[in-house]
Amino acid sequence: MTTGQPIDSQVHTDKTPEIDKYFKTAIKNEASDLHLKMGMPPIMRISSRLKKTTGEIMTEQKIEDLIFEIMSPKQKQFFFERGALDFAYQVGIADRFRINAFRQRNFVSVSARRISSKIPPFEKLHLPPVVEKIADTTHDGMVLVVGPTGCGKSTTIASMIDYINRTRACHIITIEDPLEFLHVDQKSMVSQREIGIDVPNYEDALRSMMRQDPDVVLVGEMRDRETLTAAMRAAETGHLVFGTLHANNASQTIQRILDLFPPEERELTRATFALTIRAIISQQLLPGIRSDTPRVPAVEVMICTPIIRKLISEQREADISSAIRAGSGEGMQDFTESLRILVEEEYVTLKVAMEHAPNVEELKMAMKGIRTSSGGIL
Repeated sequence: MTTGQPIDSQVHTDKTPEIDKYFKTAIKNEASDLHLKMGMPPIMRISSRLKKTTGEIMTEQKIEDLIFEIMSPKQKQFFFERGALDFAYQVGIADRFRINAFRQRNFVSVSARRISSKIPPFEKLHLPPVVEKIADTTHDGMVLVVGPTGCGKSTTIASMIDYINRTRACHIITIEDPLEFLHVDQKSMVSQREIGIDVPNYEDALRSMMRQDPDVVLVGEMRDRETLTAAMRAAETGHLVFGTLHANNASQTIQRILDLFPPEERELTRATFALTIRAIISQQLLPGIRSDTPRVPAVEVMICTPIIRKLISEQREADISSAIRAGSGEGMQDFTESLRILVEEEYVTLKVAMEHAPNVEELKMAMKGIRTSSGGIL
């Protein structure tokens, strides 16, 4: 891909587009997003917070000059007809932006999401050691990373994909909207498909995926029945499938998945899910107290042991939390244990831990070295 040119652009010039300096500033400040709006200086999102820069106030003409310079004639025509345009743009070799140019109040605005090639390792993300074990030893089935928006799900999965990329000779296909991280081929070959740019939608991407000889598949978000069905089918046929879902914990994940299917299909879905699921990693980001760790994840890890599989098959989701507590020897941990560790290692305050604890009394006992009985789950 040519530096400084949008994907599918027909523009060819040796001049560096002026907008590059804004993108380079975003890269330097490790911003996740850059916004250009008339009457405001450039705004960057850094550590989940929007921050105004000291740059010049954007005028209507300035924004149009900046964004139209990197559009091809075809893209400009699309924008004028539709009032919005998505396209990818690369700065240098390693940094890429997913750009949305759109009209609001009849003025042009720009939102650009930075897609980084710098993928943090597990230890820098402060993930429990079992996450590396899951990436290392799991070769088929489904691994889900769940949590609310902005909790770091994509970063956790990117780190797991990166680990496989560095350690295993296989073909990895990612299907994302948008691409969050760029993976450079290492021991593996990585094919990344972006919805709206490389393929029209998830349905088309998943339909063609099986003809592309994948070993590992990342489905950016499992948001509907069709996507989940395709993912479970791929997992059933010996592929390793990663995906994200909006859910608070393992038990809720199972219920959210079943709710996507009509009642008459849920029994079969449950059986298939119990057969294919390998792990559910649930996380939420907490404000940290260390200057080098402003945010840190609290993580619940469910490994699909025979006991867990039995509970899922028998519709006993309510007992999964007890099974997770009893499965510490397998590397499992619940949110209470994760919060206890974060407090004891001085990553978060006890007050923050209490605010995010699923059961405050249970956390208080855990801080004293007492855990509730996990018996009666068989």
